[in-house]
Amino acid sequence: MQRDQWNEVAALIHDSTNSWYQSNRSMDIFRSGPESTLLFCKVYEALDPDCCLIAKAKDSGQIVGSCFYHPRKTHFSLGIMNVHPAAFGKGIARHLLNQIIDLAMQRNLPVRLVSSAMNLDSYSLYTRAGFVPRQTYQDMLIEIPAAGIADHSVDIDGIRDANYTDIHSMLNLEMKVAGITREKDYRYFVKNESGDWHVSVLERDGEMLGWIVSIAHPASNMIGPCIAVDQKAATALLFSEINYRAGQTMVFLSPVQADKLVKTAYRWGAKNCELHVAQVLGDFRPFNGISMPTFMPETA
Repeated sequence: MQRDQWNEVAALIHDSTNSWYQSNRSMDIFRSGPESTLLFCKVYEALDPDCCLIAKAKDSGQIVGSCFYHPRKTHFSLGIMNVHPAAFGKGIARHLLNQIIDLAMQRNLPVRLVSSAMNLDSYSLYTRAGFVPRQTYQDMLIEIPAAGIADHSVDIDGIRDANYTDIHSMLNLEMKVAGITREKDYRYFVKNESGDWHVSVLERDGEMLGWIVSIAHPASNMIGPCIAVDQKAATALLFSEINYRAGQTMVFLSPVQADKLVKTAYRWGAKNCELHVAQVLGDFRPFNGISMPTFMPETA
């Protein structure tokens, strides 16, 4: 993808995603126009320049497929992939995927992604390519009152805004919990040049127990990623970030095994809206704590 193709790729992301959700769930995911989905081009090109593959129709030159990918020290992450509805079933997604797998294999790195369990075509694309489902998540949507949510049972002591001095501890904690690192992402979140991001850490007695990120933007209102040593820490961080985004409607992904976290989220008014599956091609280390991914950015 070149800079002068951003608008066309943003329109493809907007139109193809909404087309699938309209056909299968009678709803739009992106309710603002294609100008909102420029977010993906802006964020991903800032993080990983020249890491978006596109497919163009031979006759018209129209971009009919796109996929972002994110090389990291410990892994490759597959970002958002889109194919124009008129080009479904032509093998475009499979070809884009194979190109990215080849790039990862050249560096001897595993490839990681989070795919919808409700989109069986997408799910099957990855499992046919050798990806193995490793973790299932409940997508939970919460409409946060303007006054926030009160819950005195949640201990938020030790939660504060993140700063650059936290980067090393954030990196070490994600390696301990998820077996990956992505330092450039942490720096991008904390720097927050756009003003869309917020990052909190949970630190007690000099030990980092977790961190959480959120974004509020017309194309993405999400809480995550979040890394925490256990459900109690993840619950505290999620509660704090929900109240930071008071008045917004936010989505977050909770591991289905995190029963206490899920039960508490229900009590706050969260509702299930979808299921997603973390899939990995290559080496994988089981999670040692709580890892909550997100779709912006899809770098884990």
